[in-house]
Amino acid sequence: MPRGAETLAAALADQRDVVEEVIEPYLIQQGFIQRTPRGRMLSDVGYRYLGLTPLRPPVAQLDLLAADADEEAAS
Repeated sequence: MPRGAETLAAALADQRDVVEEVIEPYLIQQGFIQRTPRGRMLSDVGYRYLGLTPLRPPVAQLDLLAADADEEAAS
């Protein structure tokens, strides 16, 4: 479930600025959360780190460069 910065700040008992400028960039860099238009979401890496099962099946990320390489190899 996506959450906003205000919600995260309240849960961490910290200021929104600290969450957006310090905590969030680190969590994104480590791959624990991802930022979506609806809010911040725990990634599959984050679920595994916490010992939880993701609520949804893993989404395969499209690799456009690999698709182009496959098409060139088939030619």
